[in-house]
Amino acid sequence: MTTNAPVTSANVPAATPRDPTFARGLGLFDSVMVVVGVMIGSGIFIVSADMSRQIGSAGWLLVAWIFTGVLTIAGALSYGELAAMMPRAGGMYIYLREAFSPLWGFLYGWTLCTVIQTGTIAAVAIAFARFSGVLFPSVSESHYLIPPIHVSSGYAFSLSSAQLVAIGIIALLTWTNSRGLQYGKVVQNVFTVGKTIALLVLIALGLTLGWNAAGVHENFSNAWTARGVSPLAAGLSATTAFGLFVAICVAQTGSLFSADSWHDITFTAGEVKNPRRNLPLSLAIGTGIVITLYLLANVAYLVTLPLEAIQHAPSDRVATAMLQTIFPTLGAALMAAAIMVSTIGTVNALTLAGARTYYAMARDGLFFQSAGTLNSARVPAWALLIQGLWAVFLVLPRTFNTTTKSYGNVYSDLLDYIISAALIFYILTIAGVFRLRIKKPDADRPYRAFGYPWLPALYIIGAAAILIVLFTYRPATTWPGLIIVILGVPVYFLIARSAQHRKMPDEELPQ
Repeated sequence: MTTNAPVTSANVPAATPRDPTFARGLGLFDSVMVVVGVMIGSGIFIVSADMSRQIGSAGWLLVAWIFTGVLTIAGALSYGELAAMMPRAGGMYIYLREAFSPLWGFLYGWTLCTVIQTGTIAAVAIAFARFSGVLFPSVSESHYLIPPIHVSSGYAFSLSSAQLVAIGIIALLTWTNSRGLQYGKVVQNVFTVGKTIALLVLIALGLTLGWNAAGVHENFSNAWTARGVSPLAAGLSATTAFGLFVAICVAQTGSLFSADSWHDITFTAGEVKNPRRNLPLSLAIGTGIVITLYLLANVAYLVTLPLEAIQHAPSDRVATAMLQTIFPTLGAALMAAAIMVSTIGTVNALTLAGARTYYAMARDGLFFQSAGTLNSARVPAWALLIQGLWAVFLVLPRTFNTTTKSYGNVYSDLLDYIISAALIFYILTIAGVFRLRIKKPDADRPYRAFGYPWLPALYIIGAAAILIVLFTYRPATTWPGLIIVILGVPVYFLIARSAQHRKMPDEELPQ
């Protein structure tokens, strides 16, 4: 007789010595490098342009980034309790499963696999290819090896030299991570140190050689007065108090996306040494480092470039515009090299971390069974391969604008759609801290959320306010994301029918 009992971790036999287990090879420094590496991609060099058009003033632009920082660090400090309490591979999937139900855990894993992690891998790999085109002109999204093949009026498939480079990066980093944790760790540490130094140099150049007295006066003498703003809706812009509030919330789609994925280190909890200590520490230290760098980078932009130049930076590349002001002939090339280093580190961190969630889902019978096994190098090679193949696929389809006759990328639309859905999962996970305090009051909590209950509540209130504004004023890019999540519900119930029979033992928790 079959059973449709919900998938939980209760009454599951402990892993036997014959079961392959993860190698705990990530120390505190390595874990911090994962947090920093996955957060710093290409967003910080670009998104301030769109944010400045929405907000329209230097002072409020910095406030928007401070708001992002407060939310991110509050979230990280709250996640630390869950990470220390359940230091197993899977991160948010595990937390939502235990706090609420297997359905909520699956919906997060479903969204992560279909869009969030794989779509971001595809997007950052293409960013690497685009900026490599600055140094190597033959790498271009318009240099086709296979011209666009239209499958409908608005969609096509193609293979350009830029797409080929992106596919090559995804394949290479998927392969190196399948060779063992040591390979992924070395790549991560080298490129994260490199990108951090590059961002520090960029900031130092802006605050010294780039210092523009006229620009500083223009930006900060009227630091709180909106100008050159884009309308948010009919009759609504940042020139009014309510419009400013809406603008700051809408602008969070850029800044929060740039600071996103900080929790990916929890996906690899099964490989972190002394996880009950190092996971909360790495979350706090890593997010603190990145948010500080992001704030300083925006100050560097504002003391080098007038706000209007930031608002109208070519292709929104604010950092490139800043470097070209300082080094007119070398600025673009220097920035391209820095972003190439940054994006490789990000793709590697996303690749390393994401596969561990699919591994955890497969152990519960909610993903391809092969993904729940480790290879001889003690990494989930099949999960890495499945993730890599889907990310490669997302690189290939293109959107086609019939009016402008221009091509875009499908994953870009998907990522726009999913930002709001990701916020829902963050809110639920932080709410899980409260839920588990009630549900499992006697559970071992080596670290308790800093500032509980006020700091976790602050995150929930702040993120909920952003969500309400986005669903009200950006419905075209929010409701589709919710639909993607909802599509996972019937998939869950189809899979769950046989999941109980395919569930594997949980990995043993560290003592």
